[in-house]
Amino acid sequence: MSYSHTQVGAPMIAALVTMTVAAFVVTAVAPPPGGPLTGVIVLLGALVMASFVSLTVEIHGGTLTCRFGPGFIRKDIPLVEIANATAVRNPWFVGWGIRWYPGRCWIWNVSGLQAVELEYRNGRRFRIGTDEPEALVQAIRSAVGPGNPAG
Repeated sequence: MSYSHTQVGAPMIAALVTMTVAAFVVTAVAPPPGGPLTGVIVLLGALVMASFVSLTVEIHGGTLTCRFGPGFIRKDIPLVEIANATAVRNPWFVGWGIRWYPGRCWIWNVSGLQAVELEYRNGRRFRIGTDEPEALVQAIRSAVGPGNPAG
C-alpha cells in the first residue's frame, strides 16, 4: 500500500507574501537601522515560513512520513506503532504549524481544521492536519493490515 498527498497552506503562503512585501517596502522607503543584518533576519524569517507552506503525508514501506515544505522538518512513524487512526476536527484556536494541543497531543497542520488523530500502541497521540482525512484514515488502515486494529 502506498499513499501520498500534499496539502498547501494558503494562510501560510499569504503570511509569507505579506511579510516579504512589507520587508521590501520598509527597506526601500527607509533603510532599516540594522542595515544588512535586518535583511538577513527577514530572509531567515522567510525561509522558516517557506518551510511550512505545505504538508506532505506519505505511506511507503511500513512507514508513515509527514514533512513540511521541502522536508527539512519531518516525522517518520512506523506503522506497527499505530493502534488507531480516526478522522477528527481541530478547534480553531489550535492554529497552524507544529503545535501542542494542551492535554492532548502534538499537531502538525498547514491549513484548515480537519485532521487524523493517530493513537500509538503506547497510548500517546499525534494529529496530522489534512484536507482529505477519510482517505488518509483508509490508507493507514489498509497499510497497517487486518492483523492490527488501527481503527
